[in-house]
Amino acid sequence: MDIHLNFINQSNDTNNSQIVIFQPNIADDFGEAAVAWIVIQNCARGDNHPFVYPLSLSVGAGDADGNFTPHLPAINGQLFAMTRTTSGDELSLAGKGTVATEIQIQNGLLDGAITAMVFKNDQLFAAKTNLQTGQVASFRFKPTILIGAVSQATPGQILNSAILSSIKTEISLLGIGSADIVMTGGGSGPDAKPFEFHLENIMQA
Repeated sequence: MDIHLNFINQSNDTNNSQIVIFQPNIADDFGEAAVAWIVIQNCARGDNHPFVYPLSLSVGAGDADGNFTPHLPAINGQLFAMTRTTSGDELSLAGKGTVATEIQIQNGLLDGAITAMVFKNDQLFAAKTNLQTGQVASFRFKPTILIGAVSQATPGQILNSAILSSIKTEISLLGIGSADIVMTGGGSGPDAKPFEFHLENIMQA
């Protein structure tokens, strides 16, 4: 069941800040930074921006030749592998993974690194770059999102440490069917306040 969310800007922001929403991969073994899943832009005071958080995920991969595979539906406990076939590099389901709570993608090519990717709503959600031959990328996510106001970001961007350190708000989506995410704070001069994000009008799943 999808979760329907609605961002509402009730802040005093005068810098036309971008709102970044992402979810860190808590199974990360390779030090990969988080990916900007949704970036809300030009949402003025009083405006709202509805979006859907689907519970389903899909996976894909890119090879060293610049090719990208189709997206395949994925659930926890599955292992996918990128292998060389008679037609080229292909990603396919390879059976059960080693951890029931994770989605795993293996580089099964004899040579060349790949990028392992997870998508939500066909938008890049998480990635492992430079995955070498034989290595396995693992993906696991908590039922929470992180949200914050930044100056520059684009969807699918690997978030740098400066952006990550500025985003403090984690919102649990556990048991939620729909809700408003309300942003307050902001402003300029001595009266400026930190941005805050909280849920309102929560409907249980």
